[in-house]
Amino acid sequence: MVQRALAGETIRKDWTPLKDISPHLPRAIMGGEDSRFCEHKGVDFQAIQDAISDNADSGRRRGGSTITQQTSKNVFLWNGGGYARKAIEAWFAVYTNTVWGKRRTIEIYLNVAEWGDGIFGAEAASQARFGKLAKDLTPREAALLAAVLPSPNKWRLDPPTEFVNGRASTLVQRAEVIRTSKYDSCLGLENGA
Repeated sequence: MVQRALAGETIRKDWTPLKDISPHLPRAIMGGEDSRFCEHKGVDFQAIQDAISDNADSGRRRGGSTITQQTSKNVFLWNGGGYARKAIEAWFAVYTNTVWGKRRTIEIYLNVAEWGDGIFGAEAASQARFGKLAKDLTPREAALLAAVLPSPNKWRLDPPTEFVNGRASTLVQRAEVIRTSKYDSCLGLENGA
C-alpha cells in the first residue's frame, strides 16, 4: 500500500473481519494459492520442493510460497525477490503462524492483498469489482477475485480475460473440494455456504 501511495496512486481499502467475508473467498484463495494452508506451520516445504522441481523441468516459473509467507511479506517486508528476503519471509511466516494462528492470518491476508488499481482488501475489491459487500460474494465472484492473485495488475478482472475466466472455473471446483473435504477446518468457517 505504501509503495502504491508513494507512486501517487489512490488507495482504496476497508478492513473487514473474516466473519464479514463470504467463506467462498478464503476457500477460493486456498484453492489457488495454498491448499495445504491448514496443515503446514507457515512454510510448506513440499510445495517449495515441487516448485523447484517444476521450475527445473519446465522453463515456466512457479512459486512455492504459502498464504502465511505472502501475508508476512505484505505486512512486514518489501516486494521483489532474492534469497535474503525469502529467508526473512520464511522466518516471519513461522513466527506469525505461531502468534496469529490460521484464522487471523487468512483475515489479514484478505485485508492486505491487492486486487489491482490500488484496491486493497476483500471488501474494497468486492465493492469495486461487483458492487456488493464481501460477505455477499458468490462462489464464482470469489473465484474471479482469487483468480487474479498473485498478479492483480497483470491478470485483469474488468473484464476478465479468457485465462482469468478459466482459472476462476478451476478455483470454483477447488474451493468446493476444500469445503467438502474440510481442508478449511482451521478457519472455523460456516461449512454449508
